[in-house]
Amino acid sequence: MNNPMPFSPMPCTISDVERDTGVAKETLRVWERRYAFPRPERDPFGERLYPVEQVHKLRLVKRLIDLGFRPGKVIGYSAQELQALAEKTATGSRPRSHAATELAPYLDLCRTHDSDALRRKLSQALLVMGLRNFVIDLMAPLTGAIGDAWACGDLGVWQEHLITETLQMVLRSAIFSMPPTNPLSGAPRPRILLTTTPQEKHGLGLLMSEALMVVEGAGCYSLGPQTPLPDIVEAARALQVDVVTLSFSTSMNTRHVLDALKELRARLPDSVELWAGGGNAALRRRAPSFVQVLTLPDVAQALADWRNGQRVSTVA
Repeated sequence: MNNPMPFSPMPCTISDVERDTGVAKETLRVWERRYAFPRPERDPFGERLYPVEQVHKLRLVKRLIDLGFRPGKVIGYSAQELQALAEKTATGSRPRSHAATELAPYLDLCRTHDSDALRRKLSQALLVMGLRNFVIDLMAPLTGAIGDAWACGDLGVWQEHLITETLQMVLRSAIFSMPPTNPLSGAPRPRILLTTTPQEKHGLGLLMSEALMVVEGAGCYSLGPQTPLPDIVEAARALQVDVVTLSFSTSMNTRHVLDALKELRARLPDSVELWAGGGNAALRRRAPSFVQVLTLPDVAQALADWRNGQRVSTVA
């Protein structure tokens, strides 16, 4: 009987690494010169090829940068040291209401990829907590913990995809089941378009935002992730929306985030507000003044402020 050949993961191109880690190609080249890491191999045409273990370390470096560390302080650490630091930092930054012990049963189901059991457990929690508390107090910290586990190599890419599909299934069902909500008497009902730009493939944060907006009585139109910018503008005009809401994950290049926001602001009608959320550093450190940056707990107040502004405009 022939023995199967051992599986050897293929090295990644620089485009693969940029897409997988969120570290821009230019940054990878700068780190290579400045810090002697990463250390790519070369294919017969001289193009860079990155071994899988280097890609794993780059994920950890990017995760720590998102948590506030400078590249020069962490890039010389081993993968094991980076993983320990990421776990320690992420645990320390997680809300006390859902410490690791409270999230552990959900994470155990993620690791065993028991999506049916995970869906049932989340659905039970949704019934007890209500949609608003479920999103803010359970879903948000759970997705953060799943992201930490993926960055640290505790979950594979396929597992993360399977888990994300399960979480999205629960949220979509909850949104669909919400009865129509009438805003307070006389309160305007905003029409909100939700999507992500073409480079942003993650849609879970967008779905959590939609759930919170539906709870507050907003009229939501979701295009899902990765919508070309001209189509976002066309949809906003055709649907006559009041707000365009975008989500940007930590994996997306910050330059692409800022460029997309500037282009959309230039092309959208002045009356349409631009809201953005997610963990991308561009929103935390240097968000443009024309964008309202929201965390999930901010959604209710943002909608209240929008309604108050509409009342003032009507009176004026």
